[in-house]
Amino acid sequence: MLTRPIRFFHRGAIVELNDAPATRTVLEWLREDARCTGTKEGCAEGDCGACTVVLGSLDSTGNSGALKLQPVNACIQFLPTLDGQALFTVEDVAAADGTLHPVQQSMVACHGSQCGFCTPGFVMSLWAGYQQHAPAGTTPSRQQLADDLSGNLCRCTGYRPILDAGEAAYRAMPVVLDRAPVVAALKSLAADPPLSTADGAFHAPRTLAAFAELREAMPQAHVLAGSTDMGLWVTKQFRELPALISIGRVDELRQIDVHDGMLRIGAAASLETGWRALVDHWPTLHDLWLRFASLPIRHAGTLGGNVANGSPIGDSAPVLMALGATIVLQRGVVQRRLPLESFYTGYMKNELQAGEFVHSLEVPLDTTRTVRAYKISKRFDCDISALCLAASFGRDGDRLSGVRVAFGGMAATVKRAAAVEAAMNGAPWTEAVAEAATAALTQDFQPLSDMRASAAYRLQVAQNLIRRLWFETRTDAPLPAAMLSVWHRGDNPTTVAA
Repeated sequence: MLTRPIRFFHRGAIVELNDAPATRTVLEWLREDARCTGTKEGCAEGDCGACTVVLGSLDSTGNSGALKLQPVNACIQFLPTLDGQALFTVEDVAAADGTLHPVQQSMVACHGSQCGFCTPGFVMSLWAGYQQHAPAGTTPSRQQLADDLSGNLCRCTGYRPILDAGEAAYRAMPVVLDRAPVVAALKSLAADPPLSTADGAFHAPRTLAAFAELREAMPQAHVLAGSTDMGLWVTKQFRELPALISIGRVDELRQIDVHDGMLRIGAAASLETGWRALVDHWPTLHDLWLRFASLPIRHAGTLGGNVANGSPIGDSAPVLMALGATIVLQRGVVQRRLPLESFYTGYMKNELQAGEFVHSLEVPLDTTRTVRAYKISKRFDCDISALCLAASFGRDGDRLSGVRVAFGGMAATVKRAAAVEAAMNGAPWTEAVAEAATAALTQDFQPLSDMRASAAYRLQVAQNLIRRLWFETRTDAPLPAAMLSVWHRGDNPTTVAA
């Protein structure tokens, strides 16, 4: 039994729900209870985007009156996490008299839909971007529109007419959301006490102290961040999750700051904001940020959650290891720090003790180091890595120093390549040294074959990535960006939007 109803803003009013199961999804409630059937179920794992909705929340970065709108996947969001937020679906886009929104009208005019199953999700992703640009009088580039749609899959129409529609929407008279009643509703909801259940099935503390106390008292509970992984435990594995502690409302865990030469990223900071902070300091990570999942997943998921889950093909851990990150763990009021490479003990196993949680990640801010990261996957957007390489090093004259090389997808855990590092460290960065590092890779890894790649493929591609690292960072005549990235064409580099 909930100690109070789940309360959120939807369709112009505050909705109250009593006794909703903790793992009931937003999509289930929309289609089965609210009868808002415009939102579709395609994959039930946050991959196809047919279920895309937009969540609104008050900006917690200092502009308390601002409304933040973010597209997310309704199929893997648990209903209680809507508490205190605003929910927008495709039913909210057109005017009350039925007049289509410019995003919708342009989809019609540009023939952006055939079977129409994916169309509501595309509309919602485009609408979220429209609500960002139209009030500011800005227009996104075609590439920005494509990035906004990275989480929406179309199997029949193709993306050209959909991108045409995205561009055409900004040529019509602007139609923007009236934010005042939404902000007023969210401010009133903010006065509600924290949501919880009497039987302990769901808790949503709002302070770090309250969360730490709950976590220590309930070590068997699962910590719920963005549910981009845990949601699949329910929708695909049909697992029972008897106790959840949600950290989505703990502002202390969402902070990102710079202190004492460290970039500190709170465990509940979203993947989008966490990666943005990394790219602000190391711009060469931009392409990997763009390819990390999709925009709706990056809005919902957290950097701390991605690291804590410990997937051997998670793309955050190789980068953070290469940057020399430390993971901060907390139990009660006591914190301890570990090098990230010491955190993982085996496949999906780590050093977390009972009642302990990931508090933050600390990354040394040495921006003089050379940093590169490469992802190999079958699709460019929204795909899981077959393997990922991240590397960083300094230079002591003409010799490499402090070399750190980490791989994902090559072993049961993300791990550093000690033999590769030894071959490079202290040596001049020559082709011969690069080849020695390539040969040393066989001492570090004996990769497995699976559905994403064979062992032989992984080893060959990993060795080729070391060669690419040399070509790209060698002292004499490193290859220019135009030869290394599809986003650069001749003298006119394409700026890929965040």
